[in-house]
Amino acid sequence: MVDLAVKDLRNRLVGNARFRDSAQKIPLIQLLASHQANELFQLCSGFIHSQVLLACVRLELFGRLADGPVDSGSLQAELDLDQEAGERLFAAAAALELLEWRPSGRIALGRLGAALNDNPGVIAMIRHHALLYEDLRRPDALFGGKLDRTRMGELWAYAGDPGASDLDARAVGDYSQLMAVSQAMVAEQILTSFSLRGVRTLLDIGGGAGAFALAAARRWPRLDVSIVDLPQVADIARARVLEAGLERRVDVFGADATADFLPDGFGVVSLVRILHDHGDERSLELLRAAHRALRPGGTLLIAEPMAGDSRAGRLVSAYFNVYLLAMGSGKPRTPAALARLAREAGFRRVRRRRTSVPTIASILLASR
Repeated sequence: MVDLAVKDLRNRLVGNARFRDSAQKIPLIQLLASHQANELFQLCSGFIHSQVLLACVRLELFGRLADGPVDSGSLQAELDLDQEAGERLFAAAAALELLEWRPSGRIALGRLGAALNDNPGVIAMIRHHALLYEDLRRPDALFGGKLDRTRMGELWAYAGDPGASDLDARAVGDYSQLMAVSQAMVAEQILTSFSLRGVRTLLDIGGGAGAFALAAARRWPRLDVSIVDLPQVADIARARVLEAGLERRVDVFGADATADFLPDGFGVVSLVRILHDHGDERSLELLRAAHRALRPGGTLLIAEPMAGDSRAGRLVSAYFNVYLLAMGSGKPRTPAALARLAREAGFRRVRRRRTSVPTIASILLASR
């Protein structure tokens, strides 16, 4: 209660223009005020930053600069950019550390641009965000629940209707392709933090095109893996399994995990970035399905971005509350909220496993 009272007092003071004018004459307060002003300016300019990033990706700037600095004029001509507008783009990208100016008017990769080079998962998500930006053109309508349809909802159609049998094959393919690319970095986070050594069987519920399941099978040669997803998605996963030459160790089931029969007796059952796509009722159904599929003493693996009070948790909350609203289903949850659902589904010994990049995925483990 004391903390809340202090926060209320802070808000009353900071929200009072006369107090701000007086306080800003004090040197220490001047520093704090300057920092706060910068934070507010960053919030106001965030959308512009995202569009600079999207422009760089669409122009494939990071790949073009992968081999070293290039004359900025030559690069503008190659990209057919207006000279002044091109210089403005390069200047904005350099300020965001995506690019970097070098002597004699050359342009090179910046610190963040270098991290994006040869990173297809992040690049695919940046391109994909153009759909979200369209839905955010009228934020008052989106948050007021007044948009009958969203571009995000069209792409993620089966999140809102998991039992649909007439899903558009092209939409399912677009979704699965995006997941196959972006899930590679998710799989790396999980498999670096959670060892499957000694585990003989894994069931990946909602496994999509099989990115996580195939990564697990490659890393652990003695592991037999099964994937379950809706029939339209399972067809894509089967093709990926055949391409990988792992059909002897990876089975694929086309089914609704909450309604259809699933094999059981698995050592580990995984839900990778699945629960945050759904409300509590559907998530509880998925957790109960996972419980039935596990052998006694088996392990449930939940891996997804989780909200919370940490910096990563706040970033997850701000991003996924909007993303999933536009998608039309789901919400980000804290580890505590997920643990409550897992216990309600019959799991015990719920514990957290640290990952190096929690904005990509955090891990909860539970036992049957």
